[in-house]
Amino acid sequence: MQLNLQGPSLMPESGGAPDSLVVLLHGVGADGNDLIGLAPYWADDLPDTAFFSPHAPFPCDMAPFGRQWFSLMSFDPDRVLAGIRQAAPILDSYIDGLLAAHGLAADRLAIVGFSQGSMMALYTAPRRATPLAGIVGFSGALYGGATLADDIRAKPPSLLIHGEDDGVVPFPSLQAAHARLKSVGVPVKAVARPGLAHGIDEIGIDLAGAFLLAALTKKAAAIAHAEASC
Repeated sequence: MQLNLQGPSLMPESGGAPDSLVVLLHGVGADGNDLIGLAPYWADDLPDTAFFSPHAPFPCDMAPFGRQWFSLMSFDPDRVLAGIRQAAPILDSYIDGLLAAHGLAADRLAIVGFSQGSMMALYTAPRRATPLAGIVGFSGALYGGATLADDIRAKPPSLLIHGEDDGVVPFPSLQAAHARLKSVGVPVKAVARPGLAHGIDEIGIDLAGAFLLAALTKKAAAIAHAEASC
């Protein structure tokens, strides 16, 4: 199946067909190579998981290199939201294509996003028809919150991690996103990282890994429990 986005990937350590997928969404001015480096940190605990890090669909309009999910030439919230809405169907189609290509249900795929990628995940995933396994959002923000109560169709568990010294996406975005998601029934946890700027630290990587392990192995654990009870 031809997917509408391309980028690096890491296949399961087990060598078999994946039983779960993690999609990594990079920030503005980067590309899929930026986040695929996170996959080896989590691959040992998720040996049957495949990791995909697509390049965002548009060339970065603020630099002669890199990609973007939407333009940040203007920080006007309405223009940012319009850009996210333009990119959301592209991301949706990519997710649908990955799931179909590997014969997996939506609850076998989790998203990890950084900055713009986190914004894309937090907008797109709750508006999908069926819930994904989970969302990890590093240094992001929630756009479209004003209509979320009307638009929401799924409530994937979410982990938000944000540096208190973030000079790019303001730290108060963390609590704002947490409060809004919680208000519409999304299971969400917010973690503040003291001293961290706009980035991902080792503690954040560990927290994300534990979250992904729980999100992507709960189905297998439930099956094993049922079989043990028979």
